[in-house]
Amino acid sequence: MKVVITGGMGFIGARLGRALCERGRLTGVSGQEEPIGELVLFDSVEIPGLFEEREGDTKVTIVAGDISDGQTVRKLIDRDDISVFHLASVVSGGGEKDFDLAMRVNLDGGRHVLEALRARDSQARMVFASSMAVFGGSRMPSIVGDDVKQTPQTTYGITKTMGELMINDYNRKGFIDGRSARLPTVIIRPGKPNQAASSFVSGVFREPLNGVDFELPVSVDTVMPLLGYRAIVDNIIRLPELEKDRLMDDRAVSLPSHTVSVQDMIDALHAAAVHRSLGQITVNPDPFIEQICAGWPQECEHSLATSLGFTKEDALEEIVSYYIEDYL
Repeated sequence: MKVVITGGMGFIGARLGRALCERGRLTGVSGQEEPIGELVLFDSVEIPGLFEEREGDTKVTIVAGDISDGQTVRKLIDRDDISVFHLASVVSGGGEKDFDLAMRVNLDGGRHVLEALRARDSQARMVFASSMAVFGGSRMPSIVGDDVKQTPQTTYGITKTMGELMINDYNRKGFIDGRSARLPTVIIRPGKPNQAASSFVSGVFREPLNGVDFELPVSVDTVMPLLGYRAIVDNIIRLPELEKDRLMDDRAVSLPSHTVSVQDMIDALHAAAVHRSLGQITVNPDPFIEQICAGWPQECEHSLATSLGFTKEDALEEIVSYYIEDYL
């Protein structure tokens, strides 16, 4: 079978690709595990040397292009025995700064993927990376779950909500076998910060671990749901492995998460890196970041995900420890 990962050059996309190559198999349109003969990592840019042309038994191809171009997307979806992980997206801060780009990439791009799969008429499996940003607003409850009304307060969140609804309807019509994973904030991302409003959450770990001082743009009392990158990848892979009828008419699942304050993050950093020399953390509030974060849920109920076998780490310290192992 062929697997396509949009956003394949991003942090999670690349780790997902690596994990799929190591795994070598995935449940496909037949409902049975099939060998992954071809993996395509699609993104707006190509990063040379990230993958070999063949990883194990899997041929790996990196394709750079514009996901908002329908013809480009149709060329990717060129087989019936295909599965797609749709991760490509303009992130939250970027979406607030450039509405048109967010609509073009997040909304039009997603629909191009859906239409290309629909044209194959094979009910291919598609996993859509959604976000907890689908929730928000003054009427949002203190704890959100899979049955809470979606009232996003950012352009990013709106496009993720629309993506989930399109997945549901294309699935209902029998065009695809669609599933959506609502991701909490992912930690700890290596490298430079991106335009996500939540980018500081990785920075509060990453920069001090590298001996660099870090300015925190929100209060240490700020609370949000988090999940480590290893658990994110494991859970994304689990989603297409579920039997189709395990999910109902709403195909979205809120992944398990840790509900923690920024102070909890700082405490976990010091506990897990007790023998390292850390950079200093100071608070320098950024009203733009604070406003976006204030519209997001602080805690997510994930009983559905737990019942379906999705998991999270035992503690934040575990995430810090495996980040040190993987990147430092």
